Amino acid sequence: MLAPANFGGLERVVHALSTGQQRRGHRVDVVLLLEAGVEAPLLAAQLQGTGVSIATIVTSRREYWTQLRQLREHCESVEPDVLHSHGYLPDVLSRVLMRSVPAARVSTVHGFIGGTRRARLYEWLQCRAYSRIHAVAVSRKLATDLVRRGVSTAKVHTIPNAVPPAREPFSRDVARAHLGVSESLFSIGWVGRVSREKGLDVLLEAMKELRELPVQTTVVGDGPARRELETLAGQAHLAVRWAGVQPDAHRLLAGFDLVVLSSRTEGTPMILLEAMAASVPIVATSVGGIPDVISAEQGVLVPPEEPAALAAAIRSVYQDRRSAARRAEAARARLAAEFSIDAWLDKYDGVYRLAEKGQ
Repeated sequence: MLAPANFGGLERVVHALSTGQQRRGHRVDVVLLLEAGVEAPLLAAQLQGTGVSIATIVTSRREYWTQLRQLREHCESVEPDVLHSHGYLPDVLSRVLMRSVPAARVSTVHGFIGGTRRARLYEWLQCRAYSRIHAVAVSRKLATDLVRRGVSTAKVHTIPNAVPPAREPFSRDVARAHLGVSESLFSIGWVGRVSREKGLDVLLEAMKELRELPVQTTVVGDGPARRELETLAGQAHLAVRWAGVQPDAHRLLAGFDLVVLSSRTEGTPMILLEAMAASVPIVATSVGGIPDVISAEQGVLVPPEEPAALAAAIRSVYQDRRSAARRAEAARARLAAEFSIDAWLDKYDGVYRLAEKGQ
């Protein structure tokens, strides 16, 4: 159960988890909580033909009681063994339905954004729900944060994300042609939701210190900060291409010479794992679960919110591409050894069994 955005890591995790479980013989229903008048998310189209059932609950904004009733009716019709929620609203609804829907409860906790008073209230409600829900944190730091917020250690499990089998990636030439990137340019890829916590503004500031280099950044994704940052990039005359949401964005990664994650906060970002799988050099901020996945042997880590450090790291990859390629190959080897999809699914099955026992 999730209230999906059109694009993001949470949605890619749900796709990987549901299709992986379906291949293992589970019956899987994905319930999408949608707002009336909002375009259907990319996830709905991506799940078509996979064998995963899709149910949509469409209500007007903040019609929580209607949403709750329809969700209860759906659960009564399918009688789930496990109700697995993703995000603060599904978590709270799952907790409220505890008496009327007697299924085991599991939530994947993808991260906390904080910031506004409303966001902090939602996170507080979410953590209160975990008194009866097994919470799967996607990084060790997030698990520690949950315990610090008062969640029982018995209810907290750490399972970093994994990358499932995917469609064949595009070749470098095809990916560059699709993205409109000249072979003469050093191509930086930034993939994610264009919002403050993802730190695209930090990368744009860093680009101001790289003007003498033939670099171009391609932004794959969309979000509430896009218009403001497009204006900023235009006023600064930065070489930025806005590619918008791209289905199967991982297939385009070979078109980049470098993938940058400039986030202020993270769980374990899927784009990081996908870049590792594609053997693309990585520069990332040392936040959330990122240091659990790559070290200095597999990528370049920098502090968050430091454009000068980010610019220096990008420059180092541009100047020494042989070392960057060695780190990228080491990252791919680590991904295969430590973040396999089968081990990931096994761990979730273990949490489901524990939840079903009422422990």
